[in-house]
Parts: sequence; structure tokens; C-alpha cells
Amino acid sequence: MANAMFPPLESDLLRTFVAVADSGNFTKAGETVGRTQSAVSMQIKKLEDILGEPLFERGSRGVNMTGHGARLLDNARRIVALLDDTAASIRLPALDGSVRIGISEEYINSTLPKALGAFAAIHPGVEVTVQQGVSMSNLAALEAGEIDIAVVFEPGGHAKNEVLMVDPTVWVTSDQQQIHERHPVPIATYTYLKGGWCDALALKNLKRRGIESRVAYISRTSNGLIAAVTSGLAIAPLTRSSIPAGCRELTAADGYDVIDFSNVVLKTRARNANNRIVESMANAIRDAFRAQPAAHS
Repeated sequence: MANAMFPPLESDLLRTFVAVADSGNFTKAGETVGRTQSAVSMQIKKLEDILGEPLFERGSRGVNMTGHGARLLDNARRIVALLDDTAASIRLPALDGSVRIGISEEYINSTLPKALGAFAAIHPGVEVTVQQGVSMSNLAALEAGEIDIAVVFEPGGHAKNEVLMVDPTVWVTSDQQQIHERHPVPIATYTYLKGGWCDALALKNLKRRGIESRVAYISRTSNGLIAAVTSGLAIAPLTRSSIPAGCRELTAADGYDVIDFSNVVLKTRARNANNRIVESMANAIRDAFRAQPAAHS
């Protein structure tokens, strides 16, 4: 009955919708899906007519999703990903073997599951091993041949390696407690201060602003730093994409600066017997990071 009343959704329309949602711009979305700006506009209008609801609000600086658009986005992403995975599983020969990944914990529960799901749909016979760790340990494991792919942080600026995204490191505080207004301000840090660029940059950042601080919490992981912030014990240096609910970034209005415009980079072993498997997994990781919202203000 419902199908007779309403036209069916078309996958091309959903693909264009996702491209517009990710770019916030019809022209950039057109570059992604290989269509002109006017064709993208017509497709979005057609999709809105089918659904009977506006999906975007047009403005001089681009477009913003409406509430109806936000409701559609997750399902649209899943449909497009399923179609792509189905096509790839038929077109590409299935691989057998293993691949080992080292990745920072910031992306263990967000980006990595998308990459693993897409990879498994195409190559279900490949054994995947994931090592969660800080960048220094993952780089050491890659150099020692213990892992095949490393997704790690590097200080911002010119990068020699492939940059997946720029994810700024910022000071984060609890929404409920004004921790950053205490004197000296309590901060959370990692245990690997010596040689750890994040801690070194964070402390220099406070000193440059003339902010007196004391170490109130020490952790080996960013989850530990998140716990310190959410409990109201300290402020902490976290990647912008990992700011938890109930917390916010401290900005210039609060007297704080961005610590570093950190690069998230992908590195693979120079010589690897499973090159096809490693490259296929690397592509899945690249695609998952491309689907991430940009980590900017």
C-alpha cells in the first residue's frame, strides 16, 4: 500500500545526499559524485519531493541539514555502504591471509569499526588483528614488523606520511564544572611525558598563555584523560573529534589556544608479503576516515 502511494527511494539520490551532508556544499558534493552543481541540486530537490520534507537549509555559505536530513543520514550512509560493499565483494577476488593493525584508541570505537566492517564484507577469509596503543608504540611495532599498518598522530604542519585527517589537539573541560578557572589549573597528562610531543606541546601551550598549572591526573590512555575531565578533576589535552558528551573545548574566549593541529597519518610496512591484503585494508581505513566529519571549529 505504502509503495503504491510513495515513489521508492533511489540509491543515486541517497549517495548524492550523503555527499552534500559531508561537504556542506552542492559544488563540492558534485565533485564527489561526478555531477554538476545544478544536477546535485535537482537530485536533492527530487529526494525532498519523494520524502515530502526539506533536508537542507540553503544559505550564502553553503547548506545545513534540517532535522529531517539528520534523521535520514545514518540510514543513507548504511545503504550506500552496503551497495558499495556488495559491488566490491563481487568485483574483487576474495583474499586469504592476515593483516595486523596498530591504531590510537581515539578511533577504536569510531572510525575503525567502519573500516573493519567494510573490509570483512569483501574479504571475510582474512584474519584481522588490532593492537590499540599510543603512536610511539605503534610506530615501534611497525618498524619491528609486528604490525602491517599503523594509524598514528604526528605534530601538525608539513607531513612526510599520508595524512588521513587533521584532528586538532585542544584543551577540554567539563560543561558542569568550571575547572579551567581554578588557580593553578589542574591538568591531566599522559605518563609518557619524556619524548611525548602531546604533553610537551600542551605544557608549552599553557606557559605561552601564562596559565599556571599543576598535574592532577596521570594516565597511559586518552580514556583516562576523558575520565579526569568528565569527573571534574582536571582539564585535559584531547583530540577535537574525541571530546565526550558533557564536555567542551576551551577556546580563546576562555583564554586557551589550540595545542596543535595534529595530523592523523597512515603508515604501512615498506616490504610485506601480504601487500594486496594490506593495501585493501588501508583503502578501507582511508574510506572510513573520509566519511568522518571534519574536525574543525
